[in-house]
Amino acid sequence: MSDADTWRRFALEVFNEGKVDLIDEIVSADYVDRDEPLPGIPPNRDGFKMLVPVFRTAFPDLHCEIIRQLQDGDVHVGHMTVEGTMQGDFAGMPATGKHAKWQEIHIGRFKNGKLVEHWSVQDQLGMMQQLGLAPAPGA
Repeated sequence: MSDADTWRRFALEVFNEGKVDLIDEIVSADYVDRDEPLPGIPPNRDGFKMLVPVFRTAFPDLHCEIIRQLQDGDVHVGHMTVEGTMQGDFAGMPATGKHAKWQEIHIGRFKNGKLVEHWSVQDQLGMMQQLGLAPAPGA
């Protein structure tokens, strides 16, 4: 399985379907998340296992759509659209019942077919504006 195929499994199986059990199969035991983790979530494989249910509880209809993927050696870049309806609290923010759709770019370094490092850029402001948790420009 290629790194691109493994990365697709994150979006389509782990996040879209909530298959947390796949994380041990596709994430290295020494995985490090270089993003700022949510409070109480460690930046390691165990933290990744904790993060997925947090997202899926807040956004039970969470859906990731892959737009494009690029590979350069052991580094993979994926661009996706993510959307969902906020039905539960998330990162200290109360559920709004509103739907949001935002863009994300994820960069992963792979070794021996498993993810060992992760970075991302996410349109969190756009998501929060759509959810009514941040003012829109000019408001």
